[in-house]
Amino acid sequence: HCFFFSGDHVIPLFISQCRECRFCKSPKTNQCDKGWANPGRHNAMAPLESRLTCKGKKVLQFLGTGTFSEYTVVNQVAVAKIDPAAPLDKVCLIGCGICTGYGAAVNTAKVEPGSTCAVFGLGAVGLAAVMGCKAAGAKRIIAVDINPEKAEKAKVFGASDFVNPKDHSKPISQVLSEMTDGGVDFSLECVGSVAVM
Repeated sequence: HCFFFSGDHVIPLFISQCRECRFCKSPKTNQCDKGWANPGRHNAMAPLESRLTCKGKKVLQFLGTGTFSEYTVVNQVAVAKIDPAAPLDKVCLIGCGICTGYGAAVNTAKVEPGSTCAVFGLGAVGLAAVMGCKAAGAKRIIAVDINPEKAEKAKVFGASDFVNPKDHSKPISQVLSEMTDGGVDFSLECVGSVAVM
């Protein structure tokens, strides 16, 4: 069954979406039965065979998308149709970091209007978390990162404050506690470091 037609605007997905299995039909999950997260089953996203070659050698695709190229051939479970009016030079940048950070703030932490948040780490996930906090109505969003060059970008995404732990001799938890009269309401760790947690 074909879901797409020539000329459709699409973006690649590294988490497959067959639209037919019980997981795809459920509103509670996005882990398609045909995807890479299900070991031991046919994996449509990482086939061992490929139609792509380079200098006579078979080229496999990272997570079934192979998007470090101008053109690619993918299984239809690896793309999602988008609004043809959406600017392709912008939507091409939407990746897993956006939904991870934004979703952490809005869906997992359930940031509340008027709250104070701290976001640790200002890579793609952290900046998306800042956006999520802002969208949820947080009154104050404190962006925390050891790279001072990220301060301005964090403010563009919605941060009200920037703190660099390297600028302080005391623990960052104490710095935040003093800044907020006792601590933040929500803290989002977007570095992946146990020490930060």
